Amino acid sequence: MGKIVLYTAKLSPPGRSVELTAKALGLDLDIKPINLIAGDHLKPEFVKLNPQHTIPTIIDQDGTVVYDSHAINVYLATKYAKDDSLYPEDVATRAKVNAALHFDSGVLFARLRFYLEPILYYGSGEAPQDKIEYLYKAYQLLNDTLVSDYIVGNKLTLADLSCIASISSIHAIFPIDAAKYPQLAAWVARLAKLPYYKATNQEGAEELAALYRAKLAENRQ
Repeated sequence: MGKIVLYTAKLSPPGRSVELTAKALGLDLDIKPINLIAGDHLKPEFVKLNPQHTIPTIIDQDGTVVYDSHAINVYLATKYAKDDSLYPEDVATRAKVNAALHFDSGVLFARLRFYLEPILYYGSGEAPQDKIEYLYKAYQLLNDTLVSDYIVGNKLTLADLSCIASISSIHAIFPIDAAKYPQLAAWVARLAKLPYYKATNQEGAEELAALYRAKLAENRQ
């Protein structure tokens, strides 16, 4: 059988969350790079595949197309996991994981995206303080949520693999103050010990931060 095809970008937090999930599941992906800055996602062949023209997008071995990182991660865990540890079958526990996936989508990644988009795509030279404050508020919300080693209990789940991709990207731009957000800082350090973390997630987060700083400086000139 062929590999699952993943259209993504190393800079993309949602894309990296899918790669983290695949690593946790032991899946080998055929990665097709999409250059968002160059507009690869707007080419007719990609829009035909995904009318929302977003990454990540996967084509499974049987031809099934799935987009949105959270939907993809649930799909992969449901179809390919050897057990339910990443996406527990217990209804109450699964609800907590789902809540964290929505938190990533609606708060963590959304706030990062709304901060970065004007700078990366539209030539803005501003770093609005109100948007920065919303990112720090997101830190506080997740810090207060972390009452165990992981977001949902004491085991790694999809909740962690989704949220860490966004949080690490924010952290690369606005470092987490461990004194102010101790649970959050400890959680990030815990996830960073995953054997596949550095190459799969950290390097991309650092690249995104470097691009952000370069574009901000360029836009201000």
